[in-house]
Amino acid sequence: MSKTPIPKAGDIPSRWLLLDAQNQILGRMASQVAKLLIGKSKPQFTRHLNCGDQVIVVNVDKLKTTGKKSLQKTYYHHTGYPGGLRAETLGKRLGERPEKLFRDTVYGMLPKNRLGRGMLAHLHLYRGSQHSHQAQKPEVYKLS
Repeated sequence: MSKTPIPKAGDIPSRWLLLDAQNQILGRMASQVAKLLIGKSKPQFTRHLNCGDQVIVVNVDKLKTTGKKSLQKTYYHHTGYPGGLRAETLGKRLGERPEKLFRDTVYGMLPKNRLGRGMLAHLHLYRGSQHSHQAQKPEVYKLS
């Protein structure tokens, strides 16, 4: 009787990947980053372990959206006080806080549990082309 090998947490190697977000579409890039964070393309993928890679995304402030989404898509949140409903357009959020917008977009594509929060911790976002992870020697990853 053959047994399926199940890897342990330390058996799965983690790579450092560098992605450039310049002139990329927000949702398409976020879905590819989510796949890298989950680790679905690895042969050692195991659902109950964090198999994903460390992902560094630079030039987050240069992301694009298609169509009229930047003017028409609206994000709402409530402060908890009476009359505290706040609305913000995608274009305003992309201009002021592109890192938070991209992180929230990727978070929506990850599992909603402790494992998903651990995967999100492996995402490192930077506005410019400079990042502070040179010591990890990240390899440049080309988006398909």
